[in-house]
Amino acid sequence: MTSLLAPESPFDPPPLLHTILTQPVKTLIRIVDFALSSLRVPPTPGSPPIRIVCISDTHCLQPDHIPSGDLLIHAGDLTNAGTPVEIQSQIDWLNTLDFQHKVIIAGNHDTYLDPRSRQTLTTADRNAQLDWKDLHYLQHSSVTLPFHSSHRDLRIYGAPQIPACGGHEFAFQYPRGRDAWSETVPEDTEILVTHTPPKYHLDLPAGLGCEFLLQEVRRTQPLVHVFGHVHAGRSDFLGWLRGGREVAALRRPDGFVRGVLDPFSWVGLVKVALYGMLDVVWERVWGGSGGGGDGVTIMVNASLMFNSTGRLRNPPHVVDV
Repeated sequence: MTSLLAPESPFDPPPLLHTILTQPVKTLIRIVDFALSSLRVPPTPGSPPIRIVCISDTHCLQPDHIPSGDLLIHAGDLTNAGTPVEIQSQIDWLNTLDFQHKVIIAGNHDTYLDPRSRQTLTTADRNAQLDWKDLHYLQHSSVTLPFHSSHRDLRIYGAPQIPACGGHEFAFQYPRGRDAWSETVPEDTEILVTHTPPKYHLDLPAGLGCEFLLQEVRRTQPLVHVFGHVHAGRSDFLGWLRGGREVAALRRPDGFVRGVLDPFSWVGLVKVALYGMLDVVWERVWGGSGGGGDGVTIMVNASLMFNSTGRLRNPPHVVDV
């Protein structure tokens, strides 16, 4: 908490003092944005609502409790080594859970599911077959699911690709900075499931998410975006799709002196505070919705793995739509 040093891995949570000294104004922006976001009014779910239970990053483990619901979503990293045996074991466990529908995607640890990373497995594992049972596995694909209790459908799109963060055994990687997302998500998507977060959304101060995915989410504006991958980016609170002013402010340079002396960073802080308060007034006083057009997507980092501990200490997220 009080260390000045950066964490050994960018996927570990940085000490607060280190973050303040390297990103002084950005830290204030995140605090203000979080405080105002907590006052936002969630979108009104349909009547009757569809209950979505969101999990991710189980890494061969099984949590003690999964809440009941209509739809279960697993946003990738079912396993550690990504062998067919590990994947099938997780499939078999998920198949026992009582949901009308279950949707899963792969993560970078699910090696077998990417034909490229599959080549790092043994010959026997490369030629194995999986039984998906009643699970809907999405890999750059969509599915429309009917829900009997509400007489409604949900259109769900899932994609596993992530900015590169490991060796050839990691699945679905693309070089960071390459656009692997533009015009890939169907415009009628209501629930988006990816493994990587969009940049600046529950992805730690290092901004480990993908900027091109962020643009795609802003273009399509699904009701809910579920992801994982960055375990330490997990929050007990649901997030919002940030507007352009928050993103622009978080793109400013790092460094204590550079940050403090950068007038655009301070202007960004003022804009985030001012427009954020206007959004809250718009929703809570005037009865508007969606912050006047921004932030209509609920963002869910569904990682159950607590940081890099190897333990599932984070509870599942539940969202009604």
